[in-house]
Amino acid sequence: MAEAMKQKLVDMLKGIERYNPDNLKTLEKYVDIQVTENAYDLDANLAVLKLYQLNPYHYEQEVTCLILLKALTNLPHTDFVLCKCLLNGSIMEDPDIQNILDLANLLEECQFQMAWTQIRNMHDLCSRIVGFNDSIRKFVCHVVGITFQTIDKSLLVELLGGRPQVNEEVLRSWVKKYGWKEESDNIIFIANQDENIKTKNITEKIDFENVAGLMAQCL
Repeated sequence: MAEAMKQKLVDMLKGIERYNPDNLKTLEKYVDIQVTENAYDLDANLAVLKLYQLNPYHYEQEVTCLILLKALTNLPHTDFVLCKCLLNGSIMEDPDIQNILDLANLLEECQFQMAWTQIRNMHDLCSRIVGFNDSIRKFVCHVVGITFQTIDKSLLVELLGGRPQVNEEVLRSWVKKYGWKEESDNIIFIANQDENIKTKNITEKIDFENVAGLMAQCL
């Protein structure tokens, strides 16, 4: 259904039609489809926020919250920043919006344990996004993969959301997904980060024509 709706909106998101407030109901319905089907369309969501910005009397706080949370599921891409730039100042003072902004800051700062606490405090909102927690775990694994060589298993569990949500079976599934290996009962091998550091030789080429004038001035 999400793919069918995406095709239907192609013309709606082109040219002047992109700024037609009459399209908002259809676009808002598309946001709900993304939420329930674990789909994602940044371009359509940005169009919704832009229409809210241009037509504040059409603003829907709930839809805006869902769009912002969906943007967080696509970290480490900068989708959330793009969405945030389309929010009017008064909107950002809303408590639910502020909670999402706080969550975004925690994730961007890699304060993952605190981020999961924030997510639990926002359970009613975050739980509406199908696959939300796993999308955040995917981002956590991305950061772990480029940061750690080995990691204590208990720490990884905490970074992924803590127990009881992250039991042994869930932990093993994420370890397997990213090709990590359990070295012992307590240690998980992530990657040899020394091998990921690649030196690069830089060769500069200067043509004679580029310095001929300078040489002539020195004579």
